[in-house]
Amino acid sequence: MSVFMALIKNRVIVSSPGKEYFSVSELDKHNITSLSDPEKALIQHLALKTLLIDYGFKVLDVPELKDHPNSVFTRDSSLVTSRGYVKLKMGLESRKGEEEWMAQQLDSLGINRAKKISGNGTVEGGDVILTGSTAFVGISKRTNKEGANQVSTILQTMNFEVRSFEIPGPFLHLGGAMSILSSNDVICCQGIFPKDFFNGFNRIEVARDSFVSGNVISLGNHEVIAEKTNFSAIEILEHNGYKVHSTDLSEFIKGTGGPSCLILPY
Repeated sequence: MSVFMALIKNRVIVSSPGKEYFSVSELDKHNITSLSDPEKALIQHLALKTLLIDYGFKVLDVPELKDHPNSVFTRDSSLVTSRGYVKLKMGLESRKGEEEWMAQQLDSLGINRAKKISGNGTVEGGDVILTGSTAFVGISKRTNKEGANQVSTILQTMNFEVRSFEIPGPFLHLGGAMSILSSNDVICCQGIFPKDFFNGFNRIEVARDSFVSGNVISLGNHEVIAEKTNFSAIEILEHNGYKVHSTDLSEFIKGTGGPSCLILPY
């Protein structure tokens, strides 16, 4: 289920930052660039939740996972489809365990487990973007070829047309370089994707300024949430008739995450 599809259903899972996100002694181990300010991070996360709630979304806030500061980025820990969820397998060593943590949350909600990634395969949720009958799958530092093949096969059995692509740096996940805006529109970074990758969609191209240049949350009805310093995306989206809610998420950029990384559609 894509961010766009899920927001129509008005359900997302978040995990407010607490002790774990602010208690990091080995930054490189967790791929965090610098420690976040607790007060600012909590204010920013609350503002994001409030904006979603104001738009009528059901926001389920689950406690972060002990010893896992990246559990605040719930998007990566699972993949939920209309046929149930796929239990993923985290690619970053320090994030292993988050997939079981989120599986327990989804089980408690009565969501069926459809499949799981196994063996040597790794898949993080930020590398899988679904919309309609199309699945975009990224091969990255976190999602290896074996994992991409497994999740592609799973999605094909669900009648998705899968389009796979090896995402270049500095992007951590596919979701940093592209986002679904509507059933017709995709925002994506310039000079990265093959010409036919978005066949059937209108490409809105944005400058490749940072690892989250293409990362936004679609609210539907031509409205989106973008990190306030993502100036290129904000400008091009407004030029294309989108209303942009510029939101300060600087304390999560420090954790190498963008807006959509903080929500898991379910």
